[in-house]
Amino acid sequence: MSVELLALFAICPILVALVLMVGLRWPSTRAMPLAFLTGAALAMGVWKLSTLQISALFVQGVITAIGVLIIVFGALLIYYTMQESGAMETIQAGMKRVSPDRRIQAIIIGFMFAAFIEGAAGFGTPAALAAPLLLGLGFPPLCAAVICLVFNSVPVTFGAVGTPVLVGFKSIQDVAMQMAGVTDPAIVYKTIGEYATLMHLPMAYILPIFMLGFMTRFFGKNKSWAEGFACWKYCLMASTCFVIPYLLLAWFVGPELPSMLGGIIGLGVLVWLTKQGVAVPQSNWQFADQSEWEAEWTGEMQASSATEYKENMSQTMAWMPYILCGIILVLTRVPAFHLKPIVTDPMFTVGMTDIFGVKGVSAGIQTLNLPGTIPFILVSIITIFMHRMNASATSAAWSTAIAKMKAPTIALIAAVALVSIFKGTGMNALGYDSMPMAMAKTIAAAAGNAWPALASLAGGLGAFITGSNTVSDMLFANFQWDTATALGYDLVGHYVIVAAQAVGGAMGNMICVHNIVAACAVCGLIGKEGAILRRTFWPFMLYSIPVGIVASYLIFRI
Repeated sequence: MSVELLALFAICPILVALVLMVGLRWPSTRAMPLAFLTGAALAMGVWKLSTLQISALFVQGVITAIGVLIIVFGALLIYYTMQESGAMETIQAGMKRVSPDRRIQAIIIGFMFAAFIEGAAGFGTPAALAAPLLLGLGFPPLCAAVICLVFNSVPVTFGAVGTPVLVGFKSIQDVAMQMAGVTDPAIVYKTIGEYATLMHLPMAYILPIFMLGFMTRFFGKNKSWAEGFACWKYCLMASTCFVIPYLLLAWFVGPELPSMLGGIIGLGVLVWLTKQGVAVPQSNWQFADQSEWEAEWTGEMQASSATEYKENMSQTMAWMPYILCGIILVLTRVPAFHLKPIVTDPMFTVGMTDIFGVKGVSAGIQTLNLPGTIPFILVSIITIFMHRMNASATSAAWSTAIAKMKAPTIALIAAVALVSIFKGTGMNALGYDSMPMAMAKTIAAAAGNAWPALASLAGGLGAFITGSNTVSDMLFANFQWDTATALGYDLVGHYVIVAAQAVGGAMGNMICVHNIVAACAVCGLIGKEGAILRRTFWPFMLYSIPVGIVASYLIFRI
């Protein structure tokens, strides 16, 4: 069977999900199970996987989904614990003093704070933490989810202490070292990261301005792009605060720290500059009264409607759960602190190997290395004592968080199981390419010499399907390298194409169903996934344009 026909079959489950969620506005709890069944039927009928293989892939997906659900639960638990303890109201009061302007708050929390969390943890953690925080500040839930999903793109290539680069491109390490004539693999990863920063750079400045305009246009009372664009000076300042350490660390150190330190250094500098009034707009932009919000903007969780906030504790104490999360993430993820081998020790991993005897189909949950357990649930427990919560408040926080988990469970299990089916089709006995590879090869063959402009879209496709930049890179690393070879590119051209893959996987985070369902879960928006995808698709496409231009320039000019 031709690769083009395989690609046509492979896209069917995606079309089912898109038509049902975006077109017919079905909730993911109904749409994703049907998309999974479509994928399973095609895997059996076209790729000739056995019932046993399909069953093993489904169980693999369930185990992986449980890990994601633990992250969602931990994020919800922190939010409700802080809400019940009075910390959230204290933070609201503090943010109002820094700036009551919702545009400023979106940049500080959604862009800068989330970048630090992405750099330290990855795994969709930024949206899980930042979106509920914006919700608590008074943002419409749909707006909070969209803002955090879209902003979680620039830092993702270097997320989780460089994991997407260091793990995602492991398969091309040897061939890249051989072609480059080097013996240190760190040089390969560092070079990929360097070119990736050049492709991210335009959108690091464009995206904040665009998203503030997007926010004021689609969630503002006056439906005006100009009200968001009016904050352009502040956006440029914020981007510079992030970009300078981001670039310096990527070019002079490596892929482990650009996002994490870029986020935390940029956050500190930006808050200080904001308090000094530097580049802060004269006007104070606010959302309309909640009574005027469209029904689609809200769900089970309501945004804060308070206009005056009481400080129930010091700002330091209120922020301490987030501070602890950051500290623990750094201590347990950065190898220099020697705790990473402990939390990643196989003895703390729960899962199955060669499920149902199907070789290579395995799944596990690293219980201590999962952000949902350490730090989220751990910090939630510490917060009970730190904020001196009584039994009633503690019970309310835990019971509410548990109750909110019912809706996303079905959607996430179906979505992640579909991911397993997509990847698992590669183990067919017919020699067919897997579903994602068939689609990528078809796109590349049609693009020809225009591939540098489109290579990032393959990375985005991988992230959309798998829900992970790292997995997208693992899936397509060899394909991208081989495509560069087939096009006759030199060493630089190979690095540029691979870097475009890394950037595409990052920008794909804003549209992948896996992340959208998780964001909906923490914002009480289960059933509104299609509404989010309709809004995040356009920033995704916008992101691909300058990335393609930079990639093409680097190849054809150099």
